[in-house]
Amino acid sequence: MNHDLDQPVWASLQHQPHWADGGALARRFKPDINRFAAARDDGAASLAALAELVRPGDDVVYLAQSRPVAVPPGLVAVKTAAAVQMVAMRAVEGDEAGMQLLGDADAAEMLALATLTEPGPFLPRTHTMGRFVGIRIDGRLAAMAGERMRFPGFVEVSGVCTHPDFRGRGLARRMSAAVTADIQRRGAQAFLHAWATNTAAIALYESLGFVTRTAMNIAVLKRQG
Repeated sequence: MNHDLDQPVWASLQHQPHWADGGALARRFKPDINRFAAARDDGAASLAALAELVRPGDDVVYLAQSRPVAVPPGLVAVKTAAAVQMVAMRAVEGDEAGMQLLGDADAAEMLALATLTEPGPFLPRTHTMGRFVGIRIDGRLAAMAGERMRFPGFVEVSGVCTHPDFRGRGLARRMSAAVTADIQRRGAQAFLHAWATNTAAIALYESLGFVTRTAMNIAVLKRQG
């Protein structure tokens, strides 16, 4: 039986319709929120509905699911990659000392840091998807982490990134632990995604108590031609 975690984008968009464009067969996050999209299934009608959500030009959508990606007619995959989905299987201790809650006033800095470090699609209003915390050093946003997709019982840890000037200080570990611990305090299970080739990140998350649940297929789609 499929679990919401097998298609987290679809599950998230179903339970947060205020973030979504689309309908019963396919949905995507609003263009200033995120670039993820999903079809309900691989039926012809669902794939056609997904294709209709991709605008002509430079618009792209990201798919993230455990099943193989079926590319809808009229779209082309400009990138595919393997990832892993990990879930926290033990209580995580997190200390937010020295961290700041980030919000609209920090949006430009958050976008600049994410654009530089590429933790995943991050747009002007991605920070509104959940709670984000950051660490400032000498007034600069040195690192941040927060939440992205969510559905009943589960919240995704995402946006974990550190400015190159401040790497090697354990900031990513501290922030990942803090975000995970806060999710757990609210009674949800934390999950996250990492590129399958990013062995350093996977090892970090394993040290916090995350275990790999399943392989994930990632694809970036755009209109053909």
